[in-house]
Amino acid sequence: MIEFVFTPDDVARVRFAFSPLWEMVRSLRVLADPSGHALHLPWVHAARPRLRGLDIGPLREVVAAAGYIPDFLTPPPATPLPDLAAELETVRATPPEVVAAELRWTARGSRPTPARHAMAADPERTLETLADLLGRYWAAAMEPFWPRVRDLLEGDVLRRTAALAVEGAAGVFGDLHEAVSWRSGTLRVDRHWTFSGELAGRGLMLIPSAFVWPNVSVMVPPYQAMLSYPPNGVATLWETGPPAGDRKDALAALIGRRRAELLTALATPASTTELARRMGVTAGAVSQHLGVLRACGLVTGHRLGRRVLYVRTPAGDALAQG
Repeated sequence: MIEFVFTPDDVARVRFAFSPLWEMVRSLRVLADPSGHALHLPWVHAARPRLRGLDIGPLREVVAAAGYIPDFLTPPPATPLPDLAAELETVRATPPEVVAAELRWTARGSRPTPARHAMAADPERTLETLADLLGRYWAAAMEPFWPRVRDLLEGDVLRRTAALAVEGAAGVFGDLHEAVSWRSGTLRVDRHWTFSGELAGRGLMLIPSAFVWPNVSVMVPPYQAMLSYPPNGVATLWETGPPAGDRKDALAALIGRRRAELLTALATPASTTELARRMGVTAGAVSQHLGVLRACGLVTGHRLGRRVLYVRTPAGDALAQG
């Protein structure tokens, strides 16, 4: 069991970020064990042909299907919306002795292999090889799917940031994951290893991750304490076509089929492009219907850089769920 004991300063320093690098490293674990991550099978089937001709053996060697992942491959995100190129530069800047030590630690949790020992013996070369492979792996297997993953992660951050402002820590942690519980200023995470301690005023970084599903991942002090969890709506990530159900049919009779589909789809925030993809219509058609829903106070938009992410208002939630 992991126990994080919060002071008022720690609660004030709960913050969110997500990381393209973390998603990429976690996706390697999905490729290594698709049966344990069945939700992502559509991505596995799409990504494998794209990886033909790319030898990701060194990445598979250090990111096994289970167990410890070297921390230098998943540095704490420096900003709420990190850039992959900057994250890879952080990886490349890892001191060689840290690379060697973490690779040797990785070997303890599994059957040691000559390849892993050789990688630990030449950390500078290993680091360069891994960083280069990560960049190529991203281009082949992750970049084409990143917009929909990013929308899901940003939507989760929007919802939980609002919950934090309205309900405090209990509003954030209450439905984070079945392995996570919050009581009397202590956050407990059900894991196979043990830690109990304070956060020393540094707070907790929460990192939604699609590819960490169905589990959570924890980093404890003396590092920046972090908790990576599956975002709300991850089950819809690879869906295509409009949502179905009796409730949607009843809603369609009230506001029209397409607008009912949009309002139902916005159970998780999404961009116009993502909504158009999921519903099989043009982005222009989605924009017109969103304009009506927005004018009626059922959805609202949040600008994130050049994109707008749409989310249901409380009135929209009540109508869609009623």
